[in-house]
Amino acid sequence: MNLSSFRPVFRPFSAAASLLGTRATQSAATRTPASTSTFSSTARMEKRAKGPGKDPRITSIRYHLSHPLTPRPLHFSRNRYLRHWTIHRAWMLFLRKRRWAEERELERQYMSMRSACEHLRLMDSNGNRVSEAEAGGQGPDAGRLGVRGREVGRLYRSAMIKRGIWGSVPIEYARVQTDYPSRQGWNHEWTRN
Repeated sequence: MNLSSFRPVFRPFSAAASLLGTRATQSAATRTPASTSTFSSTARMEKRAKGPGKDPRITSIRYHLSHPLTPRPLHFSRNRYLRHWTIHRAWMLFLRKRRWAEERELERQYMSMRSACEHLRLMDSNGNRVSEAEAGGQGPDAGRLGVRGREVGRLYRSAMIKRGIWGSVPIEYARVQTDYPSRQGWNHEWTRN
């Protein structure tokens, strides 16, 4: 190996001056470890220590990517790639159709609940359906009562009351949270005594 490229460019005139110069630079480097050179923002000691410490995440990623037990990446032939792509597209289409069906089902449930609420809003105390003018409570003047007064839509108003809902226990804490379900769903042999 040719080390001539690693020789310093500026050489002192004598060996004594060179020895003195290396000692002076060593003591200066030990005194001021954070001193930076004029052309670099990296501290000299970091430069000598080959930079800051390695990130363990990057080390772990490199280890697992180049581990001997890591399977090699897939390289498909043209026909096999076409088969893979076709199966993938079919799976994506299946998921899209299933998602569309779930959205339609949720929309159907929402519309059913909306019509039930509308039916409650237009129902009087005897269970008879009344007209929009008699019911009131819709449109630009939503706060007004209809011709028949408070007897229309009483069940709707009581169903829409949100009093005491937000101060209760969240639904996530309604049961004991576990990392995994139990092997036995219910203990049928349990008794109080």
